Amino acid sequence: MKPLSIGRTLGTGLRVAGRLAGQRIAAGAGKAEAPSAASASVAEAVAGAQVQAAGRAASSNLAGGVGGLLRPFRRVGGIVWLEVTGAFFLLFVLVFAQALWRMRSSYAHGPGHQKFLVSAAMTAVFLYLGLSSFWRARRR
Repeated sequence: MKPLSIGRTLGTGLRVAGRLAGQRIAAGAGKAEAPSAASASVAEAVAGAQVQAAGRAASSNLAGGVGGLLRPFRRVGGIVWLEVTGAFFLLFVLVFAQALWRMRSSYAHGPGHQKFLVSAAMTAVFLYLGLSSFWRARRR
Protein backbone atom coordinates (compact mmCIF):
# COMPACT_ATOMS: atom_id res chain seq x y z
CA MET A 1 0.00 0.00 0.00
CA LYS A 2 1.28 3.47 -0.82
CA PRO A 3 1.62 6.06 1.96
CA LEU A 4 -1.21 8.06 0.39
CA SER A 5 -3.44 4.98 0.47
CA ILE A 6 -2.55 4.33 4.11
CA GLY A 7 -3.57 7.87 4.98
CA ARG A 8 -6.83 7.52 3.10
CA THR A 9 -7.55 4.21 4.81
CA LEU A 10 -6.89 5.67 8.23
CA GLY A 11 -8.94 8.77 7.45
CA THR A 12 -11.87 6.73 6.19
CA GLY A 13 -11.74 4.48 9.24
CA LEU A 14 -11.68 7.43 11.59
CA ARG A 15 -14.61 9.10 9.79
CA VAL A 16 -16.66 5.90 10.01
CA ALA A 17 -15.77 5.49 13.67
CA GLY A 18 -16.72 9.14 14.30
CA ARG A 19 -20.09 8.71 12.59
CA LEU A 20 -20.80 5.56 14.58
CA ALA A 21 -19.84 7.27 17.78
CA GLY A 22 -21.97 10.33 16.92
CA GLN A 23 -24.99 8.18 16.12
CA ARG A 24 -24.63 6.21 19.33
CA ILE A 25 -24.24 9.37 21.36
CA ALA A 26 -27.28 10.97 19.73
CA ALA A 27 -29.38 7.82 20.19
CA GLY A 28 -28.37 7.38 23.78
CA ALA A 29 -28.57 11.05 24.87
CA GLY A 30 -31.59 10.38 27.01
CA LYS A 31 -30.25 7.13 28.41
CA ALA A 32 -27.62 6.47 31.04
CA GLU A 33 -23.92 7.05 30.38
CA ALA A 34 -23.11 3.35 29.89
CA PRO A 35 -24.13 3.29 26.18
CA SER A 36 -21.95 6.30 25.34
CA ALA A 37 -18.98 4.59 26.97
CA ALA A 38 -19.75 1.55 24.83
CA SER A 39 -19.86 3.67 21.67
CA ALA A 40 -16.48 5.17 22.55
CA SER A 41 -15.03 1.69 22.95
CA VAL A 42 -16.52 0.69 19.56
CA ALA A 43 -14.94 3.74 17.96
CA GLU A 44 -11.62 2.92 19.56
CA ALA A 45 -11.86 -0.69 18.37
CA VAL A 46 -12.61 0.39 14.78
CA ALA A 47 -9.75 2.89 14.82
CA GLY A 48 -7.43 0.27 16.31
CA ALA A 49 -8.37 -2.21 13.60
CA GLN A 50 -7.65 0.40 10.91
CA VAL A 51 -4.24 1.15 12.43
CA GLN A 52 -3.39 -2.55 12.59
CA ALA A 53 -4.39 -3.02 8.94
CA ALA A 54 -2.26 -0.07 7.92
CA GLY A 55 0.66 -1.42 9.94
CA ARG A 56 0.39 -4.82 8.28
CA ALA A 57 0.29 -3.21 4.84
CA ALA A 58 3.32 -1.06 5.63
CA SER A 59 5.31 -4.03 6.91
CA SER A 60 4.49 -6.10 3.82
CA ASN A 61 5.57 -3.18 1.64
CA LEU A 62 8.80 -2.90 3.60
CA ALA A 63 9.46 -6.62 3.24
CA GLY A 64 8.81 -6.44 -0.50
CA GLY A 65 11.16 -3.48 -0.86
CA VAL A 66 13.96 -5.12 1.09
CA GLY A 67 13.44 -8.34 -0.87
CA GLY A 68 13.73 -6.42 -4.13
CA LEU A 69 16.88 -4.71 -2.91
CA LEU A 70 18.52 -7.96 -1.82
CA ARG A 71 17.50 -10.07 -4.86
CA PRO A 72 20.73 -9.44 -6.87
CA PHE A 73 22.84 -10.05 -3.78
CA ARG A 74 21.03 -13.33 -3.14
CA ARG A 75 21.98 -14.55 -6.60
CA VAL A 76 25.61 -13.48 -6.28
CA GLY A 77 25.74 -14.83 -2.73
CA GLY A 78 24.50 -18.21 -3.94
CA ILE A 79 27.16 -18.34 -6.64
CA VAL A 80 29.91 -17.40 -4.19
CA TRP A 81 28.62 -19.98 -1.71
CA LEU A 82 28.78 -22.73 -4.34
CA GLU A 83 32.31 -21.72 -5.34
CA VAL A 84 33.56 -21.62 -1.75
CA THR A 85 31.95 -24.99 -1.07
CA GLY A 86 33.55 -26.43 -4.20
CA ALA A 87 36.98 -25.14 -3.19
CA PHE A 88 36.51 -26.64 0.29
CA PHE A 89 35.66 -30.04 -1.20
CA LEU A 90 38.63 -29.87 -3.55
CA LEU A 91 40.91 -29.36 -0.52
CA PHE A 92 39.72 -32.74 0.75
CA VAL A 93 40.50 -34.17 -2.68
CA LEU A 94 44.11 -33.03 -2.25
CA VAL A 95 44.37 -34.65 1.17
CA PHE A 96 42.92 -37.98 0.04
CA ALA A 97 44.88 -37.93 -3.22
CA GLN A 98 48.14 -37.65 -1.24
CA ALA A 99 47.14 -40.66 0.85
CA LEU A 100 46.20 -42.48 -2.34
CA TRP A 101 49.59 -41.71 -3.87
CA ARG A 102 51.46 -42.95 -0.79
CA MET A 103 49.55 -46.25 -0.81
CA ARG A 104 49.73 -46.83 -4.56
CA SER A 105 52.11 -49.78 -4.16
CA SER A 106 49.55 -51.77 -2.17
CA TYR A 107 46.61 -51.23 -4.50
CA ALA A 108 46.18 -54.92 -5.25
CA HIS A 109 47.34 -57.05 -2.30
CA GLY A 110 49.38 -55.02 0.12
CA PRO A 111 49.03 -54.32 3.82
CA GLY A 112 47.26 -51.01 3.13
CA HIS A 113 44.82 -52.37 0.53
CA GLN A 114 41.69 -51.32 2.48
CA LYS A 115 43.11 -47.87 3.20
CA PHE A 116 43.91 -47.50 -0.48
CA LEU A 117 40.32 -48.37 -1.44
CA VAL A 118 38.88 -46.00 1.17
CA SER A 119 41.18 -43.20 -0.01
CA ALA A 120 40.20 -43.86 -3.63
CA ALA A 121 36.49 -43.79 -2.77
CA MET A 122 36.80 -40.60 -0.71
CA THR A 123 38.84 -38.93 -3.44
CA ALA A 124 36.18 -39.80 -5.99
CA VAL A 125 33.32 -38.59 -3.78
CA PHE A 126 34.93 -35.26 -2.92
CA LEU A 127 36.10 -34.74 -6.49
CA TYR A 128 32.49 -35.20 -7.64
CA LEU A 129 31.16 -32.83 -4.96
CA GLY A 130 33.75 -30.16 -5.71
CA LEU A 131 33.37 -30.25 -9.48
CA SER A 132 29.58 -30.42 -9.37
CA SER A 133 29.53 -27.41 -7.05
CA PHE A 134 31.59 -25.39 -9.52
CA TRP A 135 29.42 -26.65 -12.38
CA ARG A 136 26.24 -25.55 -10.59
CA ALA A 137 27.78 -22.14 -9.88
CA ARG A 138 28.66 -21.79 -13.55
CA ARG A 139 25.06 -22.59 -14.60
CA ARG A 140 23.67 -19.78 -12.44
